[in-house]
Amino acid sequence: MLDKVIKEVEEQCREERIPMLGPDKAKLLASCIEKAKPSLIVECGTAIGYSGLWICRVLKNLGSGKLITVEIEEVNAQRARANFESAGVADLVDSRIGDAAEVLKTIEDPVDFLFLDNNKDGYFACFQAIESQLTNPATIVADNVSRVEQMADYLNHVRSNYESETHWFESRRRRSSSDGEGQRQRRRDGMEVTIFRR
Repeated sequence: MLDKVIKEVEEQCREERIPMLGPDKAKLLASCIEKAKPSLIVECGTAIGYSGLWICRVLKNLGSGKLITVEIEEVNAQRARANFESAGVADLVDSRIGDAAEVLKTIEDPVDFLFLDNNKDGYFACFQAIESQLTNPATIVADNVSRVEQMADYLNHVRSNYESETHWFESRRRRSSSDGEGQRQRRRDGMEVTIFRR
């Protein structure tokens, strides 16, 4: 059932042009979670639950761990909750609505894994909001790091202070042109995987 819902949500994201990781990046995220074996994952940017479903799939396989996921748009958060229910993983998820940097300040439990995929210029604020709760070590994965100018403060900080590595992906995105014909353009994007240590 979980795999079926992941496929359905992926199709919805493509049809509605809702930003999502896509399977290649989701596999990297999953492998990072498998390696870290976290008790608590915090995700900034739920959308309609695509990456959250991948996260829950790993947690189910590991047999432990919970996800707190934060989404600023209430409609998206409600759709994500329905998708978690359909997939049978709602018991693993604490879905919260609000500005991620503010919501993260209210988390009091130790956080082993942080996934950043919300507004790109908010990554550093989210990191600062949760830093005191990060375990030693903790894994941080940040998406869309090709947009360096939007998250320069975050990238400069993690690359200067911790073990941090960029994983690059090539994708083909359909762009509409003036004649109405869609063209596929190559696009390079990356995910930054950081091991936080005190």
